[in-house]
Amino acid sequence: MKRRIALTFLVLTTVLLVLAVVPLGVLMTARERVSFRDEQRSATRVIAAAAEEHLSDHRSDAAMRKELKAAADAGDCAAVYDAAGRPVASTPCAAAQGEEAEELVERVLAGHEPEPPENEGRLLAAEPAGDVRQPAGAVVLARSADPLDARIAAIWGWSAGIGALGLAACVLLSVRLARWVSRPLSTLDATARRLGEGDLGERAVVDGGPPEVRRLTATFNTMAGRTEALVHGHRAVIADVSHQLRTPLAALRLRLDVLAAGAEAGTAAELAAAQEEIARLSRLVDGLLAVARAEQATPRPVAVRVDEVVAERVAAWSPVAGERGVELTEVAGPALTAGLGSGHLEQILDNLIANALDAVPDGGNVTVGHRVAGGSAEVRVRDDGPGMDAAAKEVAFHRFGNPEARNTGLGLAIVHRLVTANGGVVRLEDTPGSGLTVVMELPLWTGSAAVAPSRGRRS
Repeated sequence: MKRRIALTFLVLTTVLLVLAVVPLGVLMTARERVSFRDEQRSATRVIAAAAEEHLSDHRSDAAMRKELKAAADAGDCAAVYDAAGRPVASTPCAAAQGEEAEELVERVLAGHEPEPPENEGRLLAAEPAGDVRQPAGAVVLARSADPLDARIAAIWGWSAGIGALGLAACVLLSVRLARWVSRPLSTLDATARRLGEGDLGERAVVDGGPPEVRRLTATFNTMAGRTEALVHGHRAVIADVSHQLRTPLAALRLRLDVLAAGAEAGTAAELAAAQEEIARLSRLVDGLLAVARAEQATPRPVAVRVDEVVAERVAAWSPVAGERGVELTEVAGPALTAGLGSGHLEQILDNLIANALDAVPDGGNVTVGHRVAGGSAEVRVRDDGPGMDAAAKEVAFHRFGNPEARNTGLGLAIVHRLVTANGGVVRLEDTPGSGLTVVMELPLWTGSAAVAPSRGRRS
C-alpha cells in the first residue's frame, strides 16, 4: 500500500510537472530566440543607417566604419554591400560574406524579407540601407549563437532543477503520507492475524493515522471483544455439556450393568439392548465434542513429518484391523514435511482409518499413502468397501451427512474441518473397482511457514 500511494503521487506530480514545465520552457526558449533576433536586427539597422549616409548621400564613410568597428569589438561580423551587391566595407571577420550572405543581399535589394540562415555557428541577419523599395545597399551582420544557446541551456537547466526539486518534495511528502496511512493499517493487520491464530485477547493500538482508520480500529477492537466473549462462552457451554451429559450416561450405564447381572434371560436381552443404546449415545456425545473442538481450532502451523505420522498410525491401527480381518497397509512414500497444527494429522488419520475399517468387510483392504503432488503434500486413504454414491458424497462432510454411517457420522466432518483449518483441501474419489478414496492436499513446510496448496479443485 505504501508503495502504491508513493508511486501514485510520484506519477501525478511527474505528469503535472511535465505539463507545466515543458510548455513553459518551450515558451521561454521561443522568447529568447525572438529577443536575440530582435537585438541582432537592431544592431544591423544601426550599421545600415550609417551606411546609407555614405552610399546614398555620398558622405564620408567614417560613421559607417565606426559602427563596423563597434560591431567587431562586440564580437560580431558585418559587411556593407552597395546597390549592385558588391561589398563596400566589412569587419576583419569574414563570416558576413560568402554565398549565403550574397543570397541574403539579393533578397534584400529585391525588397523581400530574407530567412535568417545559420553559418558555422553564427546567425546571419540582413537589412536594407535606405528605402526598403529602392535601397542604396544592404548590411549583413553575423552574430555567434553561443550566447543564445547558453541562455536556452540555462532555461532548461533551471526547469529541470525545479522539476527535480518538485519530484523530491513529492517523494518525501508521499512517503510520509503513505506511512501515516499504512502504519495503522499494518498494525491492524498484524493484530487481526494474531487474533485469527487464536490469541483472542489481542487488541489493536492505533494512536495516529486518518480518522477513518482510527474508527475502524475501534470497531475492530469491539468486534474482537465480542468474539472473545462468544468463543469463551461457547467453550464453557461445551465443557458444561460434556460434564452434564457424560456423568448421567455413565451412571445410567452402570445401573444397567448392575440390573443385567441379576436379571432373567428375557430381561437381560432387553437390558443389553439398552446398554448398546447408552454406548451409542456416549459415542455420539464424544463425537459432537470432537467436532466442536475441531471447529474451534485455529492452528499454529508446525513442521509435521507426514511419512512418520502415517507409519505410526498404520502401526497403531494394525491390531484393530487384524481383529476385524482387514489388511491395513502403508504405501511407501518419500520423506515429507507439512505445515499443520500439532496433533491434527494424527486425529485426521485416526478418523479416516476408523471409518475405512468400519466400511470394509472381512477380508478387505485399506491402504494409506503419501506423496508430493502439485506443490502440496498429498495423503490418500483408500478402501475397497461399498463406497458412496454421488448424493452421499455431496453431504459426506456435513454433520450426520451420511445416514448409512455405522458410527456417529461425524468422522468426515471432523476431517474436513481440520484439513481446511490448516489451509488444505480434501475430496472424495471412487476407488477403481469398488470402494472410496479420501484425498487430502496439505500445505508443505518450507522451513519457516506453510505453503497452502492450490484451491483449484473443490473439496
